[in-house]
Amino acid sequence: MGTIQFTPTAADAGLIPSLTVRDEVTSRLDVVLKAAPSAGIDPWKADLIGGVLKGIPLDAILMAVERAGPGLGALGETIIYRQWIAANDSTSPLLHVAWFNLGEASTRAGKPGDAAVAYGNALTLRPDMHVAAINLGLLLEANGQPDQALVTWDRAVQAGTASLALQVQQARLLEKLGRLGEAEKVLHRVLLRDPAQPDIIFHWVHLRQETCQWPVAPSDVSGVTAAELLASAGPLGILALTDDIEMQTEAAAAWVARHTQPTLRHLAPLMPYSHRRIRIGYLSSDFGSHAVSYLIAELLERHDRCRFEVFGYCSSQDDGTELRQRILAAFDHCRFISGISDAAAAQVIRNDEIDILIDLNGITDGNRLQVLRWKPAPIQATYLGFVGSVPIPELDYLLCDRLVIPAEYEAAYQPKPLPIGRFYQANDSKRGHGRPMSRAEAGLPANGFVFCCFAKHYKITEAIFGAWMTILKRADRAILWLAKDNPYSEANLLEEARGTGIAGSRLIFSERVDREPYLRRLGAADLFLDTFPYNAGTVASDAIRMNLPLVTISGKAFAARMAGRLLHAIDAGKGICTSLDHYIDMAVQLATDQAAYERYQALFTDPAWDRTIGDIATFTKDYEETWIELIDRSARHPRAGQSGVDGAIFPRRCIQAGA
Repeated sequence: MGTIQFTPTAADAGLIPSLTVRDEVTSRLDVVLKAAPSAGIDPWKADLIGGVLKGIPLDAILMAVERAGPGLGALGETIIYRQWIAANDSTSPLLHVAWFNLGEASTRAGKPGDAAVAYGNALTLRPDMHVAAINLGLLLEANGQPDQALVTWDRAVQAGTASLALQVQQARLLEKLGRLGEAEKVLHRVLLRDPAQPDIIFHWVHLRQETCQWPVAPSDVSGVTAAELLASAGPLGILALTDDIEMQTEAAAAWVARHTQPTLRHLAPLMPYSHRRIRIGYLSSDFGSHAVSYLIAELLERHDRCRFEVFGYCSSQDDGTELRQRILAAFDHCRFISGISDAAAAQVIRNDEIDILIDLNGITDGNRLQVLRWKPAPIQATYLGFVGSVPIPELDYLLCDRLVIPAEYEAAYQPKPLPIGRFYQANDSKRGHGRPMSRAEAGLPANGFVFCCFAKHYKITEAIFGAWMTILKRADRAILWLAKDNPYSEANLLEEARGTGIAGSRLIFSERVDREPYLRRLGAADLFLDTFPYNAGTVASDAIRMNLPLVTISGKAFAARMAGRLLHAIDAGKGICTSLDHYIDMAVQLATDQAAYERYQALFTDPAWDRTIGDIATFTKDYEETWIELIDRSARHPRAGQSGVDGAIFPRRCIQAGA
């Protein structure tokens, strides 16, 4: 929030001295300010300034500060505003503006305590000055006082749309603190006053998904239908709300249009470079304890260094985990870009002359999609982080396989789907997991059939939870084991269960745990019940790794075909259902027919995993061949106006360095 500029009105005419006097005073002020060193104003100059500020209107001060330029510095600005306030504290009706500007300058000068006092004084003088309330709250939040920030925003007296900005800040901080139910209510009030806010709708709908408040798109927001709310859901949330690929793509395109901008030019040439090895770069904010890193670690390590030179572009913070260190060590070169702008990050990538840039975020938290808008590499693709369209013109490919995106659905996706081998999902064969947990260790009852689902709760829809309750009614000795997400969703799911006649004791919620005990925990369940339309991806492969049978529903969209693709890989197609009724019947049969369960469970073995989903050596070979063939075609058939990469065809086998 920048300084406030003041334009005098007719009502202020009596406050402004004659032009001759004003010109003389401001001229003297300009001389003092222009002579100020970058470190600030000398004490004798501060006294001199104080002597000329009495009765000078604030707009003259603002213009003098602007004319002084960067040489004055933030510290110099604080002295100017303090001196003006001291000279005019009983005469000017604009003291609240001066205090606000002092707060803003103090923040830039690295004096948050002084800034907080200044914003507080501005609010004392003008309680409806919403920008001062917002800035004060942000300072308190940054200083580790989130509750005081919320109190500040709650107490601010606002009118009209100004209060909406305060409420949005409240909701943002409440969500950050995990107070999701309160955040949802605040955003609901915001939308009741002004529904034409797509980003607010996006956050509100997703909060309702996270807290399992159904329907997630109610019809009580005036001027917006439930269908329109659904269409405005965010790109990630809508994957769990509909299996309609076109709707998913439209939601993603709307988000991209709001949050990225075209650039004036593209940085990379149209064709790949002529290096001896293909330079492949990976861009992510998730190099740490994250599902994407768990999947991709061994792929990075296994890249054939005779044919590929591997770069990492890391915008994540150090989480101190061994996995992060392993990921970073797998790169031949790693650039840390979290502290630089998107344009600067793009230039770093361009300077490295990357042939293929792989975005591992997609439209998820922490993404650097604006980097891609600069087109810093000739070939750009998105992979793993987001299993849907990422409709940025500068992206060339969405990496997949021929089962998660069949040929008949390819045209609905943006960018163009590119199969990378038998399976879309990389995996790590080096991950240890120890022996499966016993039921006692997992806190489960010794008897009865255990259904489980460890998906995030935003993936649990009203329809799929209703199916689970029907399954529990028909398999009356079974329980449902879920991972905890937040107290709001847990309470809502228990209430929903009781409303269908299922006792709350038949739902068990366990705290989420670290990776190794999480994998061991999977071994204590009998059957994994997948979510739809957003299937499990990493969790599904984890279940199969731990020999845990799984039942899923496969639809049309990538997100709705992930688990089915994995079951197909190990010839466990029996668990792939095409409707809710089929899904319910299959789960009930496996829970109540011991022989049927044993036949199905026999498909989930270590050898089945090792020769298919867990075969990272074959995956890496297929993945690399995809890129080599693509660049070979580029060399043989360059785009219009471009020459090939020196006519080079990259080697198809590993050649020892120097050979």
